[in-house]
Amino acid sequence: MRLAPWSLAGQLTLLLLLALAAAQGIAVALFAWERIEALRYAHRDDAVQRTATVARLLAGTPPALHEAVIAAASTELARFSLTGEPAVGAAGSGDHSVAIANDLSVALGAHAAQVRVAPLWTRHMDDDDDWDDDHDHDNDDRDREHWELAWFTASVALGDGRWLNVAVGPPPGAPAWGVAFVAVFLLSALGIAAVAVVMGRRIARPMRRLAAAAGRLGRGEAVEDLAEAGPAETRETVRAFNLMRERLDRYVHDRTAMLAAVSHDLKTPITSLRLHAEFVEDGETRARILAALDEMQRMTEDALAFIREDMQREETRTVDLHALLDSVAADLAELGHDIAVADTGRVLVACRASALRRALRNLLENASAYGGRATARIEQDDETIRIVVEDEGPGIPERDLERVFEPFVRLEASRSRETGGSGLGLAIVRSIVRGHGGDIRLENRSEGGLRATVALPESERP
Repeated sequence: MRLAPWSLAGQLTLLLLLALAAAQGIAVALFAWERIEALRYAHRDDAVQRTATVARLLAGTPPALHEAVIAAASTELARFSLTGEPAVGAAGSGDHSVAIANDLSVALGAHAAQVRVAPLWTRHMDDDDDWDDDHDHDNDDRDREHWELAWFTASVALGDGRWLNVAVGPPPGAPAWGVAFVAVFLLSALGIAAVAVVMGRRIARPMRRLAAAAGRLGRGEAVEDLAEAGPAETRETVRAFNLMRERLDRYVHDRTAMLAAVSHDLKTPITSLRLHAEFVEDGETRARILAALDEMQRMTEDALAFIREDMQREETRTVDLHALLDSVAADLAELGHDIAVADTGRVLVACRASALRRALRNLLENASAYGGRATARIEQDDETIRIVVEDEGPGIPERDLERVFEPFVRLEASRSRETGGSGLGLAIVRSIVRGHGGDIRLENRSEGGLRATVALPESERP
């Protein structure tokens, strides 16, 4: 299964969204880290200021009110206690401990007689461990055991010889991003997707026109110069296509005009030779010369007719292929040909109807004339439309199946000069079919006879 989109607009949209996701992911990581760090510093500064405030209150209030001050100052995130010994045995030496001790000293000012701060670590609380549990402040060992899992612990020496201990819990958890951040991300993604779709379609539009024009050119249709629009690379591609189309048209026109001139000029020497042949006294020799000249004249006229028709620019239009095939078979049936066309219903195809009609007529006429009886049918699938013409004749040697498409090639085993054929019929058929972007193939049937298959691309169908 292909997950990536096929179109240029879809791939551009996907690319921009992936770039947005990567950029936003990095931004989220940085934002979350800064947010968490900011919460940590804010929580630490709040604990430091609260500890300094409690220390100053204790210094300015009677001892009888100290327990009330301690109880009022304690919260879920900071527990205070008064003990005879410091809860912190020795001041920590880590960067965080030193920084907190310095902050406490600055906040205490004149009251900073001695400050000890234990290293930072994470507090793990049991389910029954509550920051509000009552405890005996006189039991120093129990207090020290209770608080040694705090985020950090600090002890501040008071003027009466006692120590103010504070055990600060970890900062409250907070999401790295909020609803506003998610909303901004989604709106940014939608905005970028909309811009990418619009710009992708605008960029892809000239390429789609170029692809359509290339397809029409490959089918032999007349194609006008395309407007040069879009990015610089697209403009250069369209400019190169226009130049190529102009050169191809000029080349084909010049070659066709040259062949037409040659074929036309051959009529003069043929006429002159015919006049000279009349003066040949030997009747048999004269007859052979005139027969050869007649054949040369037929070939010249067929070539002129083919070139003249090829030089005409027939417009492409949508026709019912089955109706066209049935009409050709009916016309030939009136001339005595035995042709049957299988009913396949309507099959619409965009083509140059007159040219395709001539190709089908040549195929059906050859199949009936040299195969006795001809049958035709139309087959189609998701990619190809096939016109199959079969006859009941002797077939063609395998080595000649491709050679018969060359101009002026006739196989004497199945064709006679008396029929008037010039050997251009199948060459014309192949030229017309390939001019529609298709191809023709001949093969001998196992039960006898020849099968001709004309394949037209599915794109011919509207």
